[in-house]
Amino acid sequence: MLNSEQINEIHRLARGEHWSMRRIARHLHLAARTVKKYLWTPVPGPIHRSRPSKLDPFKPLIADLLEQDPRAPGVVILQRLQTAGYRGGHTILHHYVRCLRATRSAPRAFVRMEPSPGERFEIDWGHFGSLDYQGDKRKLYAFCLIEAHSRMLYVEFTHRQSFETFVRCHQHAFRVFQGVGRECWYDNLLTAVAEHDGRLVRFNPRFLAFAREYGFYPRACNPRAGWEKGKVEKGGVAYLRSNFWPLRSFIDLADVNRQVRQWLDEIANIRIHRETRERPCERFRPDCLRPLPALAPDYRDTAEVFIHKDLRWHFDGNRYCAPARLVGQRLVAKADSSSVTLYDLEGTEVVRYARSFRRGQTFGAERFEKELLAQRPAARRSQAQQRLIQFLRGVSSEEAVEAYLRGLADAGHSLLHELHQLLELARAYRPEQLASALEKALASRAFGANYVAHLLHQIESPREPQPPLRLRDPQLNQLATDPLSLLDYDAFILPARKESCDAPGRQTAPTEPDHHGPASGNDDGSGSEPES
Repeated sequence: MLNSEQINEIHRLARGEHWSMRRIARHLHLAARTVKKYLWTPVPGPIHRSRPSKLDPFKPLIADLLEQDPRAPGVVILQRLQTAGYRGGHTILHHYVRCLRATRSAPRAFVRMEPSPGERFEIDWGHFGSLDYQGDKRKLYAFCLIEAHSRMLYVEFTHRQSFETFVRCHQHAFRVFQGVGRECWYDNLLTAVAEHDGRLVRFNPRFLAFAREYGFYPRACNPRAGWEKGKVEKGGVAYLRSNFWPLRSFIDLADVNRQVRQWLDEIANIRIHRETRERPCERFRPDCLRPLPALAPDYRDTAEVFIHKDLRWHFDGNRYCAPARLVGQRLVAKADSSSVTLYDLEGTEVVRYARSFRRGQTFGAERFEKELLAQRPAARRSQAQQRLIQFLRGVSSEEAVEAYLRGLADAGHSLLHELHQLLELARAYRPEQLASALEKALASRAFGANYVAHLLHQIESPREPQPPLRLRDPQLNQLATDPLSLLDYDAFILPARKESCDAPGRQTAPTEPDHHGPASGNDDGSGSEPES
């Protein structure tokens, strides 16, 4: 090793005198390699000697822990190492874990694959907000399938991502493409992939059965490796989101699918693709696809439903009706995006309804309740009640009408007969007149259609007010009399009538009241007669 004076002399001769390295080596009696070494590195760096670390024996265990969970916190790894005998600090451990994660997360290069015609389909889902059905919102998803060679695209919007919906979208796409690709590539969807452990993939058994029926091989991409099906990622979902979705409005699911089919036919599948420089519809080779099965399996949404006593059964937030002969049975309902069908125990179709994505709706009640009314006349009672309540809605409270009907029933009247008479009155009078009569009858506790008819007659034809009696003497017209109660007269007359009924030969002498003036107080019965 040279001292500082020799190193300075080498640099003086090389830079100040411009000597060559060979001449400097001869002059200083040194090797040429030594002169070259000190010209390039005047000051030698420190010599680092590797020392064993307390972490070295545990590095395989750290790698194994990160393989199990790449996002495991450093504190948890430190606890596991301390259990295994680690006595070092946490700073060196965190530094090593951070460097190890940075090495593993470095971007990897991959080879771009161009499949041959009919070799591969790529499938993916996209979420596109929701549709509003008059206040009932349903999430909206897009099923995208692309033929990897031609970039031929199929899109179908749905409100669910269930297994049945997923498989039905496959069937529709295969039917449009007139065949099936040799392989179908998926992300780690729960409807397709049950478990993914490293290179080991366990598919959903029902999905494997579907793949066998259509004769394709399912392939699952590695976790967080979207580039393995990049054609549907970029040319399917992303292209749909940027080219189809903006500046559009939709009414319902059928309207969305109608517009997307038009977009596929007029834009997406006839454009010049930027990679292939061809139109997908012209590059597509349906003759290279595998043929479809002769009989397509049924993958509609299936549910077991119970027919209640009111003829209703429930499906997807709505109520549907069935014939009365099926009440109390458990049947099977099947549905797709356009219809809901009920089947009996023998598998025969009972009734079919159009699919509704609103909630809380009732379908088929008018048809099947009308059939039940024809079979059971007693059921008309509730129908008549509803008609009466509907007629008086807005002018009378529903509670008041029901209270009067309960009073009719408690009074022992034939409720059906009384209801029919009240409905006849509803046809003859205005709703407000009938409501007023019912309220007066309820207040008087007078229950009966005849009493209501009498009140309506009074309301329709009121009596004209009678003028007061005018006497000839003006002074008598100015007199104000105290109100008199006629109860005493009734008590006097009624026993007299009862006695006349018991003894027909006995009569009571009638009395004629004096209407012309006040009665005189003379005891002899004489009185002055007014002037005529």
